[in-house]
Amino acid sequence: MENQNNNTGITHVLVIPYIAQGHVIPLLELAQCLIVHGTKVTFVNTEVNHKLVTKTWLERGSFGPLMHMVSIPDGMEPWEDRNDFVRSCEAMHQVMPGKLEELIETINKTDDDKISCVIADAGMPWAIHVAEKLRIQRVMFWSAPAAAFSALLSLQKLINDGIIDNEGVPLHQNTFQLSPTMPSMRSTEFGWTCMGSVPTIKALFQFALIAVEAAKAAQWLLCNSTIALESATFNLFPNLVAIGPLLASNRLAKQAGHFWNEDMTCLEWLDQQPACSVVYVAFGSFTIFNQTQFQELALGLELTNRPFLWVVRPGLTKETCDMYPDGYMDRIGTRGKIVSWAPQQAVLAHPSIACFLSHCGWNSTLEGVSRGVPFLCWPYFADQLLNRTYICDVWMNGLGFEKDENGVIGRHEIMGKIDQLINNREFKTRALDLKEKVADSIREDGPSCKNFKRFVKWTQEKDGDGENVTKIQLGL
Repeated sequence: MENQNNNTGITHVLVIPYIAQGHVIPLLELAQCLIVHGTKVTFVNTEVNHKLVTKTWLERGSFGPLMHMVSIPDGMEPWEDRNDFVRSCEAMHQVMPGKLEELIETINKTDDDKISCVIADAGMPWAIHVAEKLRIQRVMFWSAPAAAFSALLSLQKLINDGIIDNEGVPLHQNTFQLSPTMPSMRSTEFGWTCMGSVPTIKALFQFALIAVEAAKAAQWLLCNSTIALESATFNLFPNLVAIGPLLASNRLAKQAGHFWNEDMTCLEWLDQQPACSVVYVAFGSFTIFNQTQFQELALGLELTNRPFLWVVRPGLTKETCDMYPDGYMDRIGTRGKIVSWAPQQAVLAHPSIACFLSHCGWNSTLEGVSRGVPFLCWPYFADQLLNRTYICDVWMNGLGFEKDENGVIGRHEIMGKIDQLINNREFKTRALDLKEKVADSIREDGPSCKNFKRFVKWTQEKDGDGENVTKIQLGL
């Protein structure tokens, strides 16, 4: 459908992501896909994130006339730590629902193309209830693997089976499966159970329960995943709708939504490296290393004698100076390229990349899989631990690391696993096979493409209260 910018009753959707970069990027990609289909989008960030995203996006107006970027307050003071999940969730739940309702009502009073649908990140479950109150279409979006969503939707079963207690606290550390065909999980690796103390676990579990209730009120549960990667989960949970992977590279476009400026010089450096030679190292936006672990990683990369591109973002370590071993920069010379942030999709598509040493965030996982790149898995928390299981045990396109008796991944372990992965051609073969299966899912007749078109059609067939598609049709 051709893009339109006149007030002729075109569909107008509001999209609101959770506050983390890994949630903003896929929802911004979803918004751009909707725009391609002639849908008007109001994209709502918090005030803090709005400034970050608009500072680093491609160029002002690059999204076209159908995209409107706006912000609302998150309820926190400027100096508060927005990585404090309990505090940030409390503040958002207290302040943002009222602000979002005000925003929608203001837009609908002044815009002939009224907002008829809210697509809310599962981390913003209250937005579903705002949409329900205003009697407009409501959609929940899950930015992590569908298997992690299935665990959230199975909380009562987890309690009944004695895996967690009724406050969300793990009762044992044994692995379990929601079905014999689904990947193994640990109760200590759920999104709310790997965040620290028992009080924190209990507090975050209450927000998980809120998200589950919101999922029941949503009319669609969209997942940034594909049947090619998680067929067992989608078979067991038919109410989850796969529309991924949502990647700008699928549209031959540049990715937007970063909180940091990308250092494009790394692409020029990659051009100078031999094919399939470079170890790409990146740990996303949350991972933090202590000085010992950071230096072991640095020395491990040095010991490989291979070229490496390493993303060392601000805040990756708590130290602000003397991060690297003595003489490190002189020794690695031009063999290593260190940047503060990289254009990751372009990097992973580069022919010089041999493997991806990753925190296994879902966006990074999808990007690496879509380019046929083998993984070295170094998860930090939450769904990253499940993603490692997929990579190492289910898809078998990567390897994990072993910690020593002090909980440190040593330099020789790092060097050894990099050599093992690159020297064993089977990992690359499986990675390329998986790449083709994922590519099939987003082709014109692929399942993710069909699901997305079905969803777009539903948003365009709106009526007054957004109940034009029955839950029976959606499998809910």
